[in-house]
Amino acid sequence: MSEGSKGSSLAFGQVVIGPPGSGKTTYCHGMQQFMGRIGRKVTVVNLDPANEAMPYQCAVDIAELITLSDVMENLKLGPNGGLIYCMEYLEANFDWLQEKLAAFRGHYYLFDCPGQVELYTHHGALKNVFAQLAKWNFRLAAVHLVDSHYCTDPGKFISVLCTSLSTMLHVELPHVNVLSKMDLIEQYGKLAFNLDYYTEVLDLSYLVDHLASDPFFSNYRRLNEKLVEVIEDYSLVSFVPLNVQDKESMRQVMQAVDKANGYSFGDQEHRNLEALMSAAVGADFHFTSTLAVQEKYVQSQDKAVEEEVMDL
Repeated sequence: MSEGSKGSSLAFGQVVIGPPGSGKTTYCHGMQQFMGRIGRKVTVVNLDPANEAMPYQCAVDIAELITLSDVMENLKLGPNGGLIYCMEYLEANFDWLQEKLAAFRGHYYLFDCPGQVELYTHHGALKNVFAQLAKWNFRLAAVHLVDSHYCTDPGKFISVLCTSLSTMLHVELPHVNVLSKMDLIEQYGKLAFNLDYYTEVLDLSYLVDHLASDPFFSNYRRLNEKLVEVIEDYSLVSFVPLNVQDKESMRQVMQAVDKANGYSFGDQEHRNLEALMSAAVGADFHFTSTLAVQEKYVQSQDKAVEEEVMDL
């Protein structure tokens, strides 16, 4: 709970969602450390019954209630069916979750969620868990992580945009989409457009034209055009770039989430943040996260070109 919140019963936090391998657990670990440095009391809640190796300090663990391995073994279910069963079991045991969370009143909560996409696009169990948390006066924002390597493939990026839009409409929470692992993006290949094209989701017709140059995708141009029209008609999807190793990037994401869920921190936390950022990047840091990452990406590309020229 924030120093500046009016209602003493209010609690603030993030539900961290996204596909497998998008960096949810790493994000929770990094955000727990970052917020701890500025004096915010953070409680991490693991809601992933398949999460066995947690690098962060876990205060509440769904494994105390149910685990995926037990469900798969006892009910003879696969991993997807097992995860759905676990979320339905959690939904049926709200009293357990409420009792566990009550021990951390006044804290800021990070909910580390499973990586099954169906749970965020059409299945209702996890959505109902979030709705119940709202009834308990939790003010939550959904942080939807997407691996930045999808930007290097126009077809995959359109798919990611559709998934992100579907998730936003289904989860029904204030939403922040995040492109994770930005520190690794140069390893995935050269982007067809500048980075802000992908973060701001600008005119997607250029992306369709880029796809049409591929003989395979040229046969599906009309389908891609219609998908792009749906995304643009809603005008909801945009991304915040994230490099967990970079404090400026973490600050940008934290402030976007605070704005989404209405968290307002007090003077002491603000002073701690200023001190932390001054030590990290110097006293003057008016550049945006996108420009900083874009500059690093361009520099790495220029260096690669120079090395190729030298080889010749």
